[in-house]
Amino acid sequence: MTQRLTLFSQEIEDFVLELKIDADATFLDLHNLIQDACDYQDRHNHSFLICDEEWRVKNHIRQTDDQHVAIDEDLYLMEDTPLGSFLEEEGQRLAYIFDPEGKRFFLMELTENMFGKPQRKPTVSRRHGMPPAQRLVVKTKAEEEQNSYRGDFDEDFYGDDGFDETELDMEGFEIND
Repeated sequence: MTQRLTLFSQEIEDFVLELKIDADATFLDLHNLIQDACDYQDRHNHSFLICDEEWRVKNHIRQTDDQHVAIDEDLYLMEDTPLGSFLEEEGQRLAYIFDPEGKRFFLMELTENMFGKPQRKPTVSRRHGMPPAQRLVVKTKAEEEQNSYRGDFDEDFYGDDGFDETELDMEGFEIND
C-alpha cells in the first residue's frame, strides 16, 4: 500500500509538500525524504510525533536511542519502525521535528491510502513554496547591540566640547549667589 502524506509549515503559509511512500517503508525513509526535499542537512535528534485529531501527542518516534526517554515510555526508533505500524487511517496526524534546538516542526497528515499502486521509491509528488530555514539564527545580546542602528552621527553631533558662560542664563535656574 502506498501512503500519500501532506506536509505543511505553520511558519510559511504557502509551503506544502505532498509525499508518496510505501507503508512498509520506515520512518527513517520518510525522514530522509523530507530532509532531501527541503535541502536540509541531517542533524541529530529529529523525531516524529504521532498525534490524535486534536494534535495531542500519542507516540514519539526518535532518530536515535540516546534521546531522553521516560522510564514508562516505549522506545520507537525511526530505522526500525515501519510507517504502517502507526499510520493506518486517512486523516491521521503527525508532526516532524526538523529543528530540535529551536523546537520547530512540520505538521503532517495521512491524506490517502492507495491500494494496488506500489511505491518503490519514496517521492515528492507535489511541492509548493519554499521551506523555512532549517535553523533559526539566534544572536547573542552582544551581537544584537553590535548590529543595532547607530546612525550617521559624528563627534560633533552633540555640539562642541567647549563651554561659553555667556550662553547660560543664570536667571532661568534661579540660582542666588
